Amino acid sequence: MRFKLLVAMVDDHLTAPVTEAARKAGATGCTVLTNARGEGLEKKKTFLGLTLETQRDMILLLVEEHRARSILETLGEAGEFDATSGTGIAFQIDVEDAVGVAHQVASITPSLQEEEL
Repeated sequence: MRFKLLVAMVDDHLTAPVTEAARKAGATGCTVLTNARGEGLEKKKTFLGLTLETQRDMILLLVEEHRARSILETLGEAGEFDATSGTGIAFQIDVEDAVGVAHQVASITPSLQEEEL
């Protein structure tokens, strides 16, 4: 089985809706790294030297490659990445190899076989 790594950087208030949407779209779990920082096209405004920006979270999802694009699009819709500037981004990376995913393979395989029928 082949996997993709989906990476999403989102404003912290969007983390829960984005991860919930990913699960409904077929993701079997995720890892959330908090307190990430980032800059978009324009630098955030400052007030007395303090940056006025919200906290960002990085969401990592290891997903089966046939479901990756669908889940990626779901992340974008749930986070409104294309609709609202600065809410976040998401992308996918090919995974060459992975260990510790036997339980995921066992739970995904039956549903993938049903989709093929």
